[in-house]
Amino acid sequence: ICCCCFLPSQCSLLCWPLAVLIQCLLPPVLGRSFLFRCLQITSFANSSWWRTDGLAWLGELQTHRWSNASDKIDSVKPWAQGTFSSQLQSVFRGYRSSFTRDVQEFAKMLSLEYPIELQLSAGCEVHPGNISENFVYAAYEGKYILSFQGSAWEPAPHAPHLVESVVKVLNQDRGTSEILQGLLRDTCPQLVNGILEKGKSELEKQVKPEAWLSRGPSPGPGRLLLVCHVSGFYPQPVWVMWMRGEQEQQGTQRGDFLPNGDETWYLQATLDVAAGEAAGLACRVKHSSLGGQDLVLYWDGSHNSVGLTILLTCLALLFMLILGLTLWMRRHR
Repeated sequence: ICCCCFLPSQCSLLCWPLAVLIQCLLPPVLGRSFLFRCLQITSFANSSWWRTDGLAWLGELQTHRWSNASDKIDSVKPWAQGTFSSQLQSVFRGYRSSFTRDVQEFAKMLSLEYPIELQLSAGCEVHPGNISENFVYAAYEGKYILSFQGSAWEPAPHAPHLVESVVKVLNQDRGTSEILQGLLRDTCPQLVNGILEKGKSELEKQVKPEAWLSRGPSPGPGRLLLVCHVSGFYPQPVWVMWMRGEQEQQGTQRGDFLPNGDETWYLQATLDVAAGEAAGLACRVKHSSLGGQDLVLYWDGSHNSVGLTILLTCLALLFMLILGLTLWMRRHR
């Protein structure tokens, strides 16, 4: 529908409320789309030393991991255990050894210099009605170089010419391409549906956000930086906007989503305004857990900066410590 579903921090202002509205109206879990992605990093120090590590995510939750020291995929969530069958575990072990061998052969063929670092992202997005899309992207030293599209490998638009040689060799191996097609088209959606069924209760959970206001570092003479903090919410899609009445303030800047330790999220939205124009502004928060009852916090000019609050708290504690120490010394003279 729009980028908000997966990259909220990069959305247009119109996209934000649409994403949250969709989240509120769709039935739980199976009524909305889920993105399952596996992320792999493989590093080669030289032709005889390498390591491969990876993670798997369903939406915002990490479900699986594999480390270089292990020959199997481990579940991070209890309800994700058993979703990788013994057959899939065997496929993974075969893939890891063949991937290492292929990279070594390509490095020799293309006269690449070590160290070499490769990143891969693969998975599928499952939509309601058993509709799915799949993807495989590969990067070399952090730069996107090729992808698997339909039934064949394709070089990235601005990839080095050497990548075309790699793609040509990969596409000659029709057997491997057909196996990859089957894994992406059939196995991946089946795996996602199995995870959704077992993890339904956690994936359906709704945690309400908490919000508070503060004053940030001054942007300049006669100006204020208003900061709206939103924390502790789940799932991730949320809409935060500085408002004047019902009018959205287009200067609102949102930071990146930051994870809390309890798998909820934190986000802040700032607004740079002239000091005389801050009165009447409010921060509005929309989230699926609020049931349509938005959080609205009004700026009244009394909000101190976080740094100032910490400083005053420390001074108060120091004063109490000195006072207590003085009284103790008087009593023990």
